[in-house]
Amino acid sequence: MTPSPAPNHRPESAWRDVLLTALAPMVWGSTYLVTTQWLPPDRPWTAACLRALPAGLLLVLATRHGPQRTQWRRLLMLSALNIGAFQALLFMAAYRLPGGLAAVLGALAPLFVLALGWAWDGLRPRSATLAAALLGVVGTALLLLSPQSRWDGWGVLAALGGMVSMSSGTYFTRKWQLDMPVLALTGWQLLLGGLMLVPAALALDAPLPVLQPTQLAAYGYLSLVGAMLSYALWFRGVVRLPSVAVASLGLLSPLCAVLLGWVVLGQAFGPTGLLGMALVLGSVLAVQLSSRR
Repeated sequence: MTPSPAPNHRPESAWRDVLLTALAPMVWGSTYLVTTQWLPPDRPWTAACLRALPAGLLLVLATRHGPQRTQWRRLLMLSALNIGAFQALLFMAAYRLPGGLAAVLGALAPLFVLALGWAWDGLRPRSATLAAALLGVVGTALLLLSPQSRWDGWGVLAALGGMVSMSSGTYFTRKWQLDMPVLALTGWQLLLGGLMLVPAALALDAPLPVLQPTQLAAYGYLSLVGAMLSYALWFRGVVRLPSVAVASLGLLSPLCAVLLGWVVLGQAFGPTGLLGMALVLGSVLAVQLSSRR
């Protein structure tokens, strides 16, 4: 799982990379269900910290591959963008905005990646890729927004900041190509990003109660599957696929959250939601195709 600086041009290998990378946001779509149904309530920072920190420590110990001295500055920046700052802003938005509105703002990620590539590296986006990314925003809005959605200024800023943080992390992880195996790169980012969340967890959350077996299993799932496995697949995709293609796969996360809410919790899901789902899937597929040309 060592990153390759050269893109993979075999179609079958490219689509395998897309499918493996897509598993990460699909797993992240289960986070809401697991958090609301099986975790102790009102401890978001603790959940974020326990999600990232143990997974990062296990990967760092397993790989035993430390960063070079010249890599620390970029590694710290990536850890903050992909894990620390992103998780902090994500939870700030979650407390101030409805989940649908926060997800729609997060759906702007492919557009931001296109803008970042144009501004930073002069990579002018293709019209087809731009249109497909816009389609994803429209589809997410139809899938998740409701007329009762409330707009909180600080919540909107936090959601936009989280989108910018994760999108920038995706873009610069691909651009910088740190000379580290993917598992080591994932472990160090989770470890450093988790450490950045410790002060907030200690200062803002109540202490954990005695955990029941189901709660321990839920924390274990979020850490081992929701962080260690999914982020390893995500960063594997980041170093192999175009940045905008990876960012568009993030739209699968709210889509899977809606499907799980419908199947497991019996939440309402109507014709507008079906149309939004179709547009999101069409957007993701179109971005994958157009970003490779």
